[in-house]
Amino acid sequence: MKIKLSNKLSLLLIALGFSCVAMAQQEPQFSQYMFNRLSYNPGYAGSSGSICAAAMYRQQWMGLKLDAPTGGQNAGSVPTDILFTFDMPVRFLHGGLGLNVVSDKIGYRNNTMVSLDYAFRMFWGEGNLSAGVEVTLNSSKLDKSGLIGNDPNDPALSHLGESASLIDGSVGLYYQVPGKYYLGLSVKNLLGAHSDEILFTNARTLYIMGGYDYVPASAPSLRIKPSAMIRTANFSIFQADVSCLVDYRNAFWGGLGYRVQDAIYILTGVHWKNVRVGLSYDLTTSRLGTYKPGRSIGSVELYLKYCFKVSVPRKPNTVYGNTIYLD
Repeated sequence: MKIKLSNKLSLLLIALGFSCVAMAQQEPQFSQYMFNRLSYNPGYAGSSGSICAAAMYRQQWMGLKLDAPTGGQNAGSVPTDILFTFDMPVRFLHGGLGLNVVSDKIGYRNNTMVSLDYAFRMFWGEGNLSAGVEVTLNSSKLDKSGLIGNDPNDPALSHLGESASLIDGSVGLYYQVPGKYYLGLSVKNLLGAHSDEILFTNARTLYIMGGYDYVPASAPSLRIKPSAMIRTANFSIFQADVSCLVDYRNAFWGGLGYRVQDAIYILTGVHWKNVRVGLSYDLTTSRLGTYKPGRSIGSVELYLKYCFKVSVPRKPNTVYGNTIYLD
């Protein structure tokens, strides 16, 4: 018996929405990861030397048609992510502080994560090295009404709750030579927090990321910026992104990226005074995006960042006059 594609996609989203029962919760993904290092590595907090606030919005698999399963009220949501970050250097703490707020919707599950970061920074070699820690509160909600065969008396579902809150932690190392390159290593959800109420587990996720700035001698107004990020959840799921941006006079940029076995994406953006605005579009390369009715026409992502520096004037030297008495 042949199953329709729309039913297959519905089953996929049901699996995603019910993944809190079947597998660990995965971290959201962003194509403009090179502008979003704080959400992957707490060691990044305050590394820019400025006070920065940023926001991202990602809509994945646009145009994907889903049919509600039998007994369900809806077909669930394709992955939709909203991210807000804030970080700043704090001199008396010898490092920086950061804040991450993430809203992640996928299938029948809604997650809200709030993280506080601290990074200790010291000079090392040409650049500076920081070690960061993060504490995260994760609030997860499950819409059981959309699950296949949903029945209040179903023993497989009746014992499940609809919400749970978890506390987890992350650690990271981040090294940078400003204007040249950066390297980062971090582990998110280090505790692997678990909830028996909804059978939900945070996946321990390892991130390795890096980037390099190259200025051609023949074109000093250009800056070529290759970067890459590798991540693995519980060492069972691997994903890799590679990209390259070309920046012109620190005014606007454009480039290409590739996510292995998932998407090719285009990135572009502008930098005006203290504001950066970016846009990316993913061309889905998996079977979900073969340009047939009801399949994905791609994913879109918006990025906005505002930074400013606060200069604290140094106190002038005070001269004290001492009276000298001679006997």
